[in-house]
Amino acid sequence: MADLARCAELETQMFSGDSPWPLAGFISELRADHNRYFAVRPAQGGRVAGYAGISVLGPVDDRECEIHTIAVDPDFRGRGYGRALLAALLDVADRVAAPVFLEVRTDNQVAISLYERNAFTVAGTRRKYYQPSGADAYTMVRPAGGEHPGQEEPS
Repeated sequence: MADLARCAELETQMFSGDSPWPLAGFISELRADHNRYFAVRPAQGGRVAGYAGISVLGPVDDRECEIHTIAVDPDFRGRGYGRALLAALLDVADRVAAPVFLEVRTDNQVAISLYERNAFTVAGTRRKYYQPSGADAYTMVRPAGGEHPGQEEPS
């Protein structure tokens, strides 16, 4: 439960302008059988420094995945944690041979670049997707079994 409380704390810190998930939201997400969540901690241990979640949806012979979130504490950015979390999510999708969809703020160039290095392309724009800020989002997609050019092994 402490890890979930930390995720909710980070969520409030990083997404305060766009309806951050409360602790109850994380608990609900983890209870759903079709969701997988991952967390990362600094090598020396300690509190959660980042988290990510993905859903596996659809019938067994026609799966698709949706990335719910990838978030890294601002104090721990630039250490490869986002890359490692994305790799874990893509491994889930690859095991079920599913395409992967996500939304990302159009002004989040760091995240967009990470996704593009991992075979995602922009499929469309969702105007005023993030609320209450009204920020636009790109919908990005990675084909089933997409290669991960530029992806490194998690350290």
